Amino acid sequence: MSRGKVQYRQEFFDREYDAKTCYGRYWKYARKYRFRILVGIICGLMTATTLVPFYQVIQPTLTQVNSSETQVSQPPAEQVKSNGTKMPGWYKKVEKWAGVLGIKTEDEGGGMGGALVLLVVVIVPLVALIRMTLMYLNHYCLNWAAAHVVTDLRQDILEHVQRQSMQFFGRIDVGQLISRATGDPQSLQILTQQLLAELALAPLEIVVSISYIIWFAIVNNMMPTLFMIAVGFPMFMLPIVTVARRIRKWSKRTLERNSMITSMIHEILTCVKVVKAYDTEAEENGKYAAANKTLLKATLRTMRLSLAVGPCVETVGILLICAFVVWCFFAHVTLANVVPMLAPLLIIYKPLKQLSRMQGQIEQGRAALSRIFSILDVAMELPEKAEPVRVEKFTDKIVFEDVSFRYDTAEEDAVSHASFEIPRGKVVAVVGGTGSGKSTMSGLLARFYDPREGRVTIDGIDLRDAKIADLRMLIGSVMQETLLFNDTIEENIRYGTPSATHEEVVAAAKMANAHEFIMSQPEGYGRMAGEKGFALSGGERQRIAIARAILKNPPILILDEATSALDTVTERLVQDAINNLMSHRTTFAIAHRLSTIRHADLILVMEKGEIVERGTHDELYSLGGRYRKLCDMQDGAAKETAS
Repeated sequence: MSRGKVQYRQEFFDREYDAKTCYGRYWKYARKYRFRILVGIICGLMTATTLVPFYQVIQPTLTQVNSSETQVSQPPAEQVKSNGTKMPGWYKKVEKWAGVLGIKTEDEGGGMGGALVLLVVVIVPLVALIRMTLMYLNHYCLNWAAAHVVTDLRQDILEHVQRQSMQFFGRIDVGQLISRATGDPQSLQILTQQLLAELALAPLEIVVSISYIIWFAIVNNMMPTLFMIAVGFPMFMLPIVTVARRIRKWSKRTLERNSMITSMIHEILTCVKVVKAYDTEAEENGKYAAANKTLLKATLRTMRLSLAVGPCVETVGILLICAFVVWCFFAHVTLANVVPMLAPLLIIYKPLKQLSRMQGQIEQGRAALSRIFSILDVAMELPEKAEPVRVEKFTDKIVFEDVSFRYDTAEEDAVSHASFEIPRGKVVAVVGGTGSGKSTMSGLLARFYDPREGRVTIDGIDLRDAKIADLRMLIGSVMQETLLFNDTIEENIRYGTPSATHEEVVAAAKMANAHEFIMSQPEGYGRMAGEKGFALSGGERQRIAIARAILKNPPILILDEATSALDTVTERLVQDAINNLMSHRTTFAIAHRLSTIRHADLILVMEKGEIVERGTHDELYSLGGRYRKLCDMQDGAAKETAS
């Protein structure tokens, strides 16, 4: 991200996926929880069917109430029969049980007004209770499944990202990657919880209601009225179709700008020392405020579009219902006939409104899924053969055979035609200026990268043929930039060797000259190291890293010399710890201070990716070439500092 202005940087792996692809792949994750999803859907479908009893009693009840004034002397059953409208079959059973409970369904004159009391006191609460129970199970099962699916997605993202080579991490914005791995799945979980629940309930509620309207129109010979409903009903969908594309567009921008915010926070907090040193808090706050405003703009635009769909659907619905009432008036449709058709239309307003939001939710989910699957489709991991060669010990030598390597974004090789050997138990050091290829060489040895040409072998086995886990167990690294986890000192030393006992941790710390400073604090080995070891000094962090490598006890070491930025006393402690670590091990050392590698068995001098000189210290110094110039330059600088 540019530090000069606020803008979203499209990642190199970003792709666009259609809805079918997004949700098809999403279903592959959801399929594992299909039983819960099925139960939730069934409960949703059953919830929709609870509308049927309401619809069945509307017309008979209205007819009975209207006719009770003229037929008060007739028994209830005869009233219903005389009006040609029958109560549903289950009504008699409810009426019988109501009598057992002492609820009268008839007044003293035999009128049917009591049916309304029965409807309210018995049927409505019972059906409502069943409906609420089914709705709870519908939401719980589907939300449970959605939460598990998103958890699996998060896990897959982390595992997939960790499999990628270091080339991938050299090209991405870590803050935006964090947003994609955490924020996008979280937003997707909220959306899918609502989407699945509504998808299981709303469509069938609409189908049940419309089916009842059609049945009622056919039974009561109201086909012209049904035709008017059929013509007007599709107009409900106009706002949904109109706004859907714009919702997806701005949903994607919201996610992108949210990831930009995460990236800025990560960058500011990671570089907080630099920010404070240069007194740029106000400037960073201003940049963050500008980024926040861009996110707010996208969020509000998405919100306005999403919220506009509901009122538009509502307005269209009210107008259509008004038109329907006017039609019924001019068509001389009675109240007892119009209400049973009007009630379902009013009831399906809510599921229609849910469906109107659903399209927006589908587009928002598609935007999040596109960003997630863009990561999951990155294929920059180092390949491992189906049956790799096991390399459980190191007995002979490491060989670089005409190795060349180039980064994806570079135009020239970082390492060019490098050939040398590292016999078991020997020390090979690499020196050279910045950008000469030293660190890339160590990355090739650790198999963070694969050569473009040539090969690196260990005991004659090409690293590309070896099992990666075995290789990692054979190699230990201590880098110039020591990274610790925000955990206790003991756990940081034990990292990579989880089975180590406390006594073994202490022994490793003593060999690394770390035990004394660790025990100088009341918490001892239980002291928190802080974010990236922030609570410790540079020398303390280095000694913790050395203790970690000693505890792992690898036969091969990669050392990116850790003493170049330390004071003299601390440097001596760290160098002693490094000497303890190097004892009886094969070492590949990147040297910044040439005085620390005088006794190396082989020194390689690199320049622009090529090995330009090689030999022991005495051989290279007497040669009077590049190595001697480096030595004289450092010796001169040391004398000036001392004076």
